[in-house]
Amino acid sequence: MTSPVKTNVCSTTIRPTPPSLSTPQTDQIFSKDFRCLPIPRRLRYDPDRPFNFGILLNISFGIGATLVVANLYYCQPILIQLSASFQVTYDEVARISTLVQAGFGIGLLFIAPLGDMLRQRQMILLLIALSTVLTIGLAITNNLLVFEITSFFIGLTSITPQIAVPLAADLAPPSRRGSAISIILSGFLLGILLARVLSGVVANYTSWRVVYCVSIGTQSIVLGGAYMLLPDYPVQDRDLCYFEVFRSMVKYVVTEPLVGQIMVINWASSACYTNWWVTLTFLLGGPPYNYSTMIIGLFGLAGMLGVIVMPFMGRLVDRLVPWWSAIVSTMLLLTFQAIQTGAGGTNVAAVVISCFGLDVFRQTQSVSLSTLLFSLSETARSRLNTLMIISIFLGQITGTSVGTHIFVEYGWRADSALSLAMFVFQLVVFIVRGPHCPGHRWFGYEGGLEFWRKPGQAIANNDPEIAGDSTLAVVTSEKRVLKAKMPNNGSGLAKN
Repeated sequence: MTSPVKTNVCSTTIRPTPPSLSTPQTDQIFSKDFRCLPIPRRLRYDPDRPFNFGILLNISFGIGATLVVANLYYCQPILIQLSASFQVTYDEVARISTLVQAGFGIGLLFIAPLGDMLRQRQMILLLIALSTVLTIGLAITNNLLVFEITSFFIGLTSITPQIAVPLAADLAPPSRRGSAISIILSGFLLGILLARVLSGVVANYTSWRVVYCVSIGTQSIVLGGAYMLLPDYPVQDRDLCYFEVFRSMVKYVVTEPLVGQIMVINWASSACYTNWWVTLTFLLGGPPYNYSTMIIGLFGLAGMLGVIVMPFMGRLVDRLVPWWSAIVSTMLLLTFQAIQTGAGGTNVAAVVISCFGLDVFRQTQSVSLSTLLFSLSETARSRLNTLMIISIFLGQITGTSVGTHIFVEYGWRADSALSLAMFVFQLVVFIVRGPHCPGHRWFGYEGGLEFWRKPGQAIANNDPEIAGDSTLAVVTSEKRVLKAKMPNNGSGLAKN
């Protein structure tokens, strides 16, 4: 009876602490990029000294997004000059814009999700370097086919803002995640506006080739800035294989009610947003306004105001439960769309008010949905972001095709009423699940209806981030993985 017995308790106490529980991340620390390019010491990942994601670095992310996304839109104002230079018709040269967008879409689907299995710093540096080199080809080629192929690959490599968004979500503390995402999205939108203005002005006074020379210079600056400022961050899931990336994305859509809900809402909202801006030109160019192209272009300044307001809205999203900020944004979108439906075709003041409101609160809704979606998993944020962008692309296609058809066939009010109905649809999809509904439930309001986020409150019921402590969150999530892999020998270890 007194002989030593090998009990489960003893086996538990002598078992060494797994490395995954002793450090926040399981990935190794790197001192070089691509095994040859030294990483500045202050940017190397150190699990004992988490990187401080301050406002200046956040703004740098936004500026980088501005200058990179501009690559997708430089060609649009200069299509007429390209047609004359290559001596082709407008129909032929219009393929350039389509190919750039197609490349961007394919890059989002097949490259952006790799941010969960590859080091994001390396991915961003490589993609910027490739797009810079490819832009040299655009500036010097005299062959339309070469120009088109190069444009496609530039779109393919200009996805770095969509890799930077999940990286910012990883680096930023939970209390600042909404504002961090909003600054990058503001940079994205500013890049769209800036590219069209810059390209049109430069090409008007010089040559279209100078536009791409300017692009080479700005991208080189972004590349140097990324090398000097972009912190290294470990791979979230080193055991993930390429095909598993896509299988897991499908699994998220099928098994996570929140993912499907957000994708449907994002699709409908993106369709309304695209429909608005596409048909606005038709509305202002026809009776009763009959505005010139220049005056119609000035309405884009309302979009610029939206870019300025967005970071402040991001701070508000940080303070609210994201479900509520998304609900409030959708209700305000419904309100501004109602203003447009009632008076948009008879009073220009209604159009101006709608321009500002629909832009600001669409972006606020997008930040809220991103914040909510990223709370599902720390190790799958690149894949979740890809699903978000896919829903946006599908919405843009719907808004452009269906919205234009309704406007041409039935007029501006019927088209506006369609968007109004889609905002109502979004509210219906929202309210089937409460702000704290458990992750596995498709319907319900368990968990209450708290409006303001309390310190330490999880964003969603399956959010691993506890008390705003990202280190504890990682350890908690890794404990779950460890428990799942450990055999239950009856000792109760899997329950601890």
